[in-house]
Amino acid sequence: MASDLVNKMETMTGAKALMTALEKEGVKEVFGLPGGANLPMYDEFARCNIRHILTRHEQSAAHMADGFGRVSRKPGVCFATSGPGATNILTGIATAQADSAPMVAVTGQVPVAMIGRDAFQESDIIGMANPVVKYAFQPRHANEVPEAVRKGFFIAETGRPGPVLIDIPKDVQTNEAEMTFPDEFKIRGYHPWADPDMVNVEKAIDMLLNSEKPVILAGGGAIISSAFAELQVIAELLMIPVVTTFKGKGSFPENHPLSLGPIGMHGHAEANKIMTEADCVLAIGTRFSDRSVGTFEAFEKRLKIIHMDVDPAEIGKNQTTSVAVVGDVRASLRIMVKMLTQKAIKKTEDSIWLKHVRETKEYWKENLKLHPGEMGAAKILRKLRELLPHESIVTTEVGQHQMWASLFFDVIQPGTFFSSTGLGTMGWGFPAAIGAKVAKPTVSVVDIAGDGSFSMTENSLATAVLEDIPVIVFILNNFSLGMVAQWQRTFYGRRMIGVDQKNCPDYVKLAESYGAQGLRAQSMDELDRAIKTALGSDVATVIDIPIDPEEDVLPFVAPGTSLSDMVLPS
Repeated sequence: MASDLVNKMETMTGAKALMTALEKEGVKEVFGLPGGANLPMYDEFARCNIRHILTRHEQSAAHMADGFGRVSRKPGVCFATSGPGATNILTGIATAQADSAPMVAVTGQVPVAMIGRDAFQESDIIGMANPVVKYAFQPRHANEVPEAVRKGFFIAETGRPGPVLIDIPKDVQTNEAEMTFPDEFKIRGYHPWADPDMVNVEKAIDMLLNSEKPVILAGGGAIISSAFAELQVIAELLMIPVVTTFKGKGSFPENHPLSLGPIGMHGHAEANKIMTEADCVLAIGTRFSDRSVGTFEAFEKRLKIIHMDVDPAEIGKNQTTSVAVVGDVRASLRIMVKMLTQKAIKKTEDSIWLKHVRETKEYWKENLKLHPGEMGAAKILRKLRELLPHESIVTTEVGQHQMWASLFFDVIQPGTFFSSTGLGTMGWGFPAAIGAKVAKPTVSVVDIAGDGSFSMTENSLATAVLEDIPVIVFILNNFSLGMVAQWQRTFYGRRMIGVDQKNCPDYVKLAESYGAQGLRAQSMDELDRAIKTALGSDVATVIDIPIDPEEDVLPFVAPGTSLSDMVLPS
């Protein structure tokens, strides 16, 4: 574990070593809340070049770091104190773990001598966090802090990204020691790099070329590795239609002729239909979630699966794999492109399969029934897409609005759409949008929200206003917990329990009370003006859009059924 190459030794406190190490990692912003056990860290903000962004809850600090990490591809950093401060960030850490987002969470802890003695605001955050982090550090001596930070960042951003926790006892923060800041190091048992197996890449090519109905399924790994260009080249060389998981939405331009959109519980009708007819799938960076594929047995029936993933633990976990290519998916696709180019392989678009794909896509474009009212979800989200620049970043909360975004908001520029997909964390989208805006301040950032989810972290408006972070919150407001209400209508005989939000706040007044801009849109003309006003604003803006509380998200694949059992609007 010792460093191989170190810089000149300096004497400083553990808290100063922490901030110095963060600066060496290129950290410019930290999201967090101070408390008794992390005050020595906070005192160092007065003497460093790192901007502190004050949040109103530690969970939101973690979500902001998560959003920052997904957009920047570098670990976002959040701070919390011990005890309840540390436990409050756990949901945010678990969210990042479920979606493979790079994050470094730094918590204060009671002094070393008090650990295990039920001291004030003590919690075993290492024990609690271990199941939902890539690794957790707890330096017990001040001189261990720099190495914990260096290794923490390396672990968080390499291989399959994820969150790392560094829990620092208060006396470790205040004690002085001679510090070394490692440039090179070894982590026993951690080997994140794997060169793709060229033999298996060749097998994958042969399997695709010998199939009659191939499909590419792009997951979140395609976005994490930025494999956008390679994915598009493969699709165009072999003329293979592309579907995505919901987490993979935005890995392939959804206005491309070969795009069919997301599959799954709330996937596109044409994507689900074509997926059930395919005979071979090139699965890129996906874990085959039940929300994406339905029942595992039905999905793989009569289907040959080529699975590319950086994480060998995903191979064969949920689906039987015919060919496995372990390694960074961008590197794997580059090798595939090179092999195809050397063989001068390029398919034409006149195959029977592609003709059928086009016909299926056109059929559902013309025949999918939408909400008849002026302010139906599809029309609202298509208006947002019409007015929003393609490079804008979109986050979503969790609920019906999230699934309507899956269906009706097309992502044109790859890598600009993010959601909490694995854990499905309500309240994620707004603070994540703030983190995304900090990562890319020159582009517009919109959080597609529902009233229930936004209510969970609306106090982040204070952060957005105080820190001059002008994001847009786009609320599809049905005055209820819409997705739960839809399930109660569908599966529980309309016994509506615990979903009524008719006393939710006036979001226009709420926004204004924080110093933000509040707008309400009850017609398409008002919506058009509101979006344009928000895009031109230099303060955070909330757009409240009342919608029909009875509108359901359809198509819908019920739990425990297959993609072929899709429920359609009638």
